[in-house]
Amino acid sequence: MSEIKLAAKVRENFGKGSARQARRDALTPAVIYGHGTDPKHVNVDAHALQLALRTPNVLLSLDIEGAGTELVIPKAVQKHPLKRSISHVDFLIVKKGEKVTVDVAIVTEGELAPGGNMLETLQNTISVEAEATHIPTEVTVSIAGLEAGTTITAKDLVLPAGTTLAVDGDIAVLQVIGASAEEPAAEAGAEA
Repeated sequence: MSEIKLAAKVRENFGKGSARQARRDALTPAVIYGHGTDPKHVNVDAHALQLALRTPNVLLSLDIEGAGTELVIPKAVQKHPLKRSISHVDFLIVKKGEKVTVDVAIVTEGELAPGGNMLETLQNTISVEAEATHIPTEVTVSIAGLEAGTTITAKDLVLPAGTTLAVDGDIAVLQVIGASAEEPAAEAGAEA
């Protein structure tokens, strides 16, 4: 995963009024914390931040005007309930080589075995621990040819190199459910 560089300005004023003014000026208020440092309150360009946060678990290099550069990941993103625009972000400072725990999307590929079976998704994401500069964007699971009654657990997932599970390996992620038995019953009712 590559770093995305964004510019940020230190915020001097706090509270609802200054946050609203920043949003009117196409800026998003944010706070940077971690590694025992004092929190830094900044404003980031709203459009650039929106584009950067389209990638899950993105690694950002924030160039803070007059305060240096910080390597961060988004920890909490608050969105406006109707507009869906980003209203505030909490960034966590990370260092190169440091391991972080993040949630990664689970993506399936392939087709189930014939017979009308259905795939039930029990977990959309899985918590993993990875180096901050090598966070995977997704974990792919092959469901090709799986029969009814098959369950895929977290320990069955093939994780990228350098990534480990941050949850119990026995957690069920996906399961294949057999075709329902209602079809033959409907045929029997039609004959009667």
